[in-house]
Amino acid sequence: METVVSGIRSTGNLHLGNYYGALKNFIKMQESNRCLFFIADLHSLTTHPTAENLHGNVQQVLAEYLASGLDPEKATIFVQSDIPEVSEMYVLLNMLAYIGELERTASFKEKVRKHPHNVNAGLLTYPVLMAVDILIHKATKVPVGKDQEQHLEMTRVYARRFNNMYNTPFFPEPDAYNFGSELIKIPGLDGSGKMGKSEGNGLYLMDDEATIRKKVKKAVTDTGEKSDEMSEPVKNLFAILNVVSTPEVVNHYKEAYAAGAIRYGDMKNQLADDICKVTLPIRERILDITKDGQYLYKVRKIGAEKARESAAKNLVEMKKIMGFKLL
Repeated sequence: METVVSGIRSTGNLHLGNYYGALKNFIKMQESNRCLFFIADLHSLTTHPTAENLHGNVQQVLAEYLASGLDPEKATIFVQSDIPEVSEMYVLLNMLAYIGELERTASFKEKVRKHPHNVNAGLLTYPVLMAVDILIHKATKVPVGKDQEQHLEMTRVYARRFNNMYNTPFFPEPDAYNFGSELIKIPGLDGSGKMGKSEGNGLYLMDDEATIRKKVKKAVTDTGEKSDEMSEPVKNLFAILNVVSTPEVVNHYKEAYAAGAIRYGDMKNQLADDICKVTLPIRERILDITKDGQYLYKVRKIGAEKARESAAKNLVEMKKIMGFKLL
């Protein structure tokens, strides 16, 4: 049995990329693995959320986790900040991380470019905290999107570095969990990049039907003229179509594109229909769950207790290896 750890930042509603890139896999994994799924509220501090919206965002993501199919009876579902051992190990592991390697990460360079006025230390050491989330439970598998592969590789580096420095096979080197297929990256509707909250190009699990149709209708395309090379915006629409529609629908529009006869308006209507079939039932469950504050509190409390038991045990062992003694 594998130990699987993964988390999603608590920066608001989950989008279609979160669902297909993570949650669909989570639901499968919880059936046959030891799974720990968390809401990364500490990570969200790199973007400076306000005190007024931090808790609400955590509760929202928790409800969306549950509505999407995660089962607290089968998996450990918890909030990152409820596990103080995470912050302590973060301090310890930072001592094994080097400035040069952190500055070279693609995600850090991208954030610096996009948000030059908010380049904080937490942003630089983001991969270290991500590594702690994984290593503190000795995870062997981590479901990650294509854009997070570099961070997972750094987690393996830190595990190996610790083991070599202290001459012990303490931390396993976790692998990506992708069910034997390529890691999924859901693009946005703006013609480039991945779907994300900060990019403002997402389709959210909480979007109602009118909002979904409006967003898809405005999605970037091209002139529709026959071309040997499909444009990036159109590739993105087909990428989303691939995950929400039937193979017959996808093939129909691929053939239309190849023949130079595609009508993007029709394709967008079909895409909106198929997205609604996926997300609207989830939206209804989210609305029901968010009304039950006692249930959310219970799930969070039980999850924290289970996660702390695992984290505390491994942190104590790590500190002993490093030479920390009571006397």
